[in-house]
Amino acid sequence: MLLLYPGSFDPPHLGHLDLIRRAAALADQLVVGIGVNPDKKALLGDSAREKLLRDACAQLPNVRIIIYRTATLAFAREIHAHALLRGIRGGTDLENETTMATIHRRLGLETVFLLADDAHAHVSGRAVRLALSAGLPLDGLVSASVAAAINTGSR
Repeated sequence: MLLLYPGSFDPPHLGHLDLIRRAAALADQLVVGIGVNPDKKALLGDSAREKLLRDACAQLPNVRIIIYRTATLAFAREIHAHALLRGIRGGTDLENETTMATIHRRLGLETVFLLADDAHAHVSGRAVRLALSAGLPLDGLVSASVAAAINTGSR
């Protein structure tokens, strides 16, 4: 089965990386799709996110990292994905993702949910941005390489 894990991954945080490792153990192939939204101001540039994810997934031979600039459903069809992968941190995520999964199923694409590990249930891109704006350390939110990229303003 080919799974597509779409997201902005801005930045790629520990929750993303845990989900990727776990999904890679379940799927024949996992494509981590970095969706680019030109209307959104990114913390890290597209190529920086791609490199960070490639480095983090180097030991996972069935994982590919691809940047895409189309709608997620169109990209999923382009790569012949069997299903989308989504992480669930709690009830709000489940409610939101269930709505999207219903829409995607009607359009011919299934969704696979993995529950976030307890250690990462609090981790989100928003949490990283809040920590940054408050001048707090990023320990427990992102890897050392991602923290370094953020601190150097990698574009």
